[in-house]
Amino acid sequence: MLAALMLVSSCSPETYSLDEPLAKSDIHYEITQDFVVDPGGNTVLLKNTTPGVVLTWDYVTGKSSKATETVKYAFKGNYTIKITAVTGGGIVELDPVTITVTKDNLSYVNDPLWTALSGGVGKKKSWIADNGKYGLAQGAMSYADPSTVVEWNKFTPNWEPAGNANSSTDADMHWGRYMTFSLDGGPFMTVSEANGTTVQSGSYFLDINAHTLTTTGATILRPDNYIANASNWSNGLRVLTLTENQLRIAVLRTNSEGQWWYIWNFVSKDYADHYVPVVTDPVLDEGFNPTFAPGELLTMLTGGTGAGRVWNLDGKGNPVDWVGKGIGWTTGASSSYNWGWNDDWTAISGNSWIRFDQWGGKLNYTRSQNGVVTSGIFTIKAATNEIDLGGETLLQNSTSWMNPTAHVIKVVKAYNKDYLQKGIWLGTSYDTSKDEWFVFHYIIP
Repeated sequence: MLAALMLVSSCSPETYSLDEPLAKSDIHYEITQDFVVDPGGNTVLLKNTTPGVVLTWDYVTGKSSKATETVKYAFKGNYTIKITAVTGGGIVELDPVTITVTKDNLSYVNDPLWTALSGGVGKKKSWIADNGKYGLAQGAMSYADPSTVVEWNKFTPNWEPAGNANSSTDADMHWGRYMTFSLDGGPFMTVSEANGTTVQSGSYFLDINAHTLTTTGATILRPDNYIANASNWSNGLRVLTLTENQLRIAVLRTNSEGQWWYIWNFVSKDYADHYVPVVTDPVLDEGFNPTFAPGELLTMLTGGTGAGRVWNLDGKGNPVDWVGKGIGWTTGASSSYNWGWNDDWTAISGNSWIRFDQWGGKLNYTRSQNGVVTSGIFTIKAATNEIDLGGETLLQNSTSWMNPTAHVIKVVKAYNKDYLQKGIWLGTSYDTSKDEWFVFHYIIP
């Protein structure tokens, strides 16, 4: 029994307790104004003189936990500095200190970057999330790998979804909201609804050397469903781009998904309100939807009366394409190799051919497929550039889903003068939902 009692006693857990919080009177610091540098007291020096204690300074235009911090106030007024001490015994809120600045020193905010953000001294400027319709960004958000250098004018996003931030709804985005940076009487910041109702109100500081933005009392625009993903939405945000019309700010993700850069894209509200999209006609593929003089297409296909012309599938060049709205995307057989184009197609293009001729007073179509020759009569519907092969088809490949079975084909692209070098593109099927032709490229050997 005694042994058991000793065992119980020896296994009793140790108890721990925090140190007693330091008294305010035991925490020392210095707050001084440098009247030599600024006769109005605009330059303020904050210094922590208590070893083992971390002080957080909330000096209205920003926050800092540095042991020594220099703050420069551009505008005259009273500034109340709040001080929080982190001690071994817990958090101690110290008495705030109010300092008075008697003169403006606008040189601290008279910089092109301050002007780009706020509109300049005595002015204010509003920004909205970029929905991707202003020619500046794909959408409101971009992503960058944490190993990527994310700094001023030197970053390459890994992904830039269009419109909303990924997985965000329109409600999350609050598209009507805008944020305003002011230099009218002070560096003030507000976030407002579309109707002008203020949602948040505070101040901000732009570090033009470190290219960071610090906000107090207000935060940058961001979708609701991303707020919990990052812990630092106010202090030291990285400004990546700042021009008259565009603002890009990076925030590091800190949740369980791991570090990743969120890049938030903004456009100035004035620019967006007056933006007129540049309407440009798409650059269609050369030869798309060709126009032929009477008899020109027939001569192109056959070589003329009493003549015939052999055409090969362009297996060594660009044999197939999907021409959507007049624009194709393949550049060669490799563009669709082992997906649609395959080794069998390559072999067929090397040993098979088709021929159009005007022999015997008839329009004859012949197909030589791996040595097997079939033929029939073809006709041309000039109004639509269609060629009816009768019961015949273009070259076949039973191992490919691209195998053309159409008897009526359309000349989708042709080159009135350069067809001997550039060939002809023959459409075998059309997708109305995409305005897209599936085409084969035939050339004269």
